[in-house]
Amino acid sequence: MEMPAPNASILARKHQIVARLREVLPEGSVISELSETRAYECDALTAYRCPPLCAVLPSSTEEVSAVLKICFEEGVPVVPRGSGTSLAGGALPTADSVILGVAKMNRVLETDYANRFIRVQTGRTNLSVSGAVAEEDFFYAPDPSSQLACAIAGNIAMNSGGAHCLKYGVTTNNLMGVTMVLMDGTVIELGGAHLDAPGLDLLGVICGSEGQLGVVTEATLRILRKPEGARPVLMGFAANEVAGECVSDIIKAGVLPVAIEFMDRPCIEACEAFAKAGYPMCEALLIVEVEGSEAEIAEQLEKIIEIAKRHNPVELREARDEDEAGRIWLGRKSAFGAMGQINDYMCLDGTIPVSSLPHVLRRIGEMSEEFGLKVANVFHAGDGNMHPLILFNANEEGQLELCERFGAEILKLCVEVGGCLTGEHGVGIEKRDLMHTQYAPADLEAQMAVKDVFDPHWLLNPAKVFPLDASEARRSAALAAE
Repeated sequence: MEMPAPNASILARKHQIVARLREVLPEGSVISELSETRAYECDALTAYRCPPLCAVLPSSTEEVSAVLKICFEEGVPVVPRGSGTSLAGGALPTADSVILGVAKMNRVLETDYANRFIRVQTGRTNLSVSGAVAEEDFFYAPDPSSQLACAIAGNIAMNSGGAHCLKYGVTTNNLMGVTMVLMDGTVIELGGAHLDAPGLDLLGVICGSEGQLGVVTEATLRILRKPEGARPVLMGFAANEVAGECVSDIIKAGVLPVAIEFMDRPCIEACEAFAKAGYPMCEALLIVEVEGSEAEIAEQLEKIIEIAKRHNPVELREARDEDEAGRIWLGRKSAFGAMGQINDYMCLDGTIPVSSLPHVLRRIGEMSEEFGLKVANVFHAGDGNMHPLILFNANEEGQLELCERFGAEILKLCVEVGGCLTGEHGVGIEKRDLMHTQYAPADLEAQMAVKDVFDPHWLLNPAKVFPLDASEARRSAALAAE
């Protein structure tokens, strides 16, 4: 995965740049020793590593503004970083860049239950947002698998979702407003504590922009009343394609579960060994959860179970109590960690129409044979957000490159059937050179023109999202115009 060569002038001025940053930040907030910056050399896409020039850990919007102003004046690229859980290399630094981490910015700033919102600093973790309002029986809906660790900043950058996105949507459906700092240090406010903002939907532009346009320091998030109850049902099937057909039929029937999660045999076996959730050893497993009053739950489950029975399930088990429901979800939430215990893997993030699930699962199986690499499938089946895990041996020469080629073919398949390259992990560096697969040159030009407005010098999060040749040409043109 090619990265641009570092700017020799910036490297030569490291001590001057670090000294200026230390003038505007508290002691201990600037990390510049190589032994310490290695902690920031990659995110959860660990195949590529590069220590940054330095890392800074501001505690407020004002400190972020001061940092960005200095970096703008010095011409130094800045890589915003939440908790470093990005699976697409979204926070991978270059050697001449400053990592701007928001981990210290984790305070709750305002809570309004009457108007159903909470305002937080964006270094706060996803799960702790729900924790902050749990006593009043509220919660924050988006729930990525990494919700224990991932930061709201990263959720906004990648428009993250989670298991319950089928009913509640992803981050953009639950984001009401942001405070954002532009590359030159200017602080702007978008949206706020109301249903909709006037004028252009700039909030929609920011959510999912992967740190290309500014650094989001504060967020106003929609919170919801907890449902009266929820109950999952476990369904085992004899084939991936059959499980995919069942998902398609549930959606076509007009039933709206809060979640439909899919796991195939390799993933089932790993999760069961790890979490002891009581999963049946079958070829494919669905976890379908519904919520509401007891009457609503019973009515929805009756329809879902009726649909499932048409597909001859090998196992059909409704959770009897909260403990059993918790164990069912523990297995699914542990999937990535469980797979990591037994194999190196690359996690993809293509999204497809739900009706294409049987075809795409069949083709992934065929491609697995062609490439000679096993695949474990675990994903949000209800909205077609797939997460194939390609298993490979990182210590064997050529295996990583083979894995990447396989992954590219899966993502191209997603686009071919009417889907897209990413659902919630973002483009980062992982998919940037596949953007031509989904977008025509004019489409990419329009997207880059938006970045020109917010970041005309192309200093924010370099070498991400856009094909490297295009972004480097843009950055060179910006430098030449100065």
